[in-house]
Amino acid sequence: MEEIIAKLSAYMSRMEEEAKEQFNFKDLTLTQMHYLEMISELKNPNLTELAAAMKLTKPTITVLVDKLIEKELVYKVQSDADRRSTHLHLTERGKLINQMHEYAHRRIVEQIEKRIDTEEIAQLILLLEKIVK
Repeated sequence: MEEIIAKLSAYMSRMEEEAKEQFNFKDLTLTQMHYLEMISELKNPNLTELAAAMKLTKPTITVLVDKLIEKELVYKVQSDADRRSTHLHLTERGKLINQMHEYAHRRIVEQIEKRIDTEEIAQLILLLEKIVK
C-alpha cells in the first residue's frame, strides 16, 4: 500500500513538474502553486481564512503569502467591511499559473481515464472520497 501511494504521489508531482516546465514557471514550488489554487478556490480570502483552510498558523501563512507577493503572483486589497483586514487576490500571472496547475490536474485525470474503465473510475472515486473524509 505504501509503495503504491508513493508511486501515485511521484506520478502526480511529475505531471505538475512537466506542466511547470511546459509553461516556464520553474521559479515556483508546487506548494506555492497549491496556495494559489486555494486562494482562487476561497475567492479572495483574508489571511485568517487562508490559514484555516491550509491548516497553518497565521504567522506561517503570512510568510508564505509575502513570498507570493514578492513574485507578483498575489496582491492584497483592504477590506471594505473591516479596514484592519486585507483580502488576497491573484495577479494576472497568478491566475495564469493557477490555470496551468488546473491543466496539470486535468492531464492526470485524462491519464487515469485512459487506463481504467468507467466502472473502475466510479469505484476509485468512492474509495478516494472515503479516504479523504
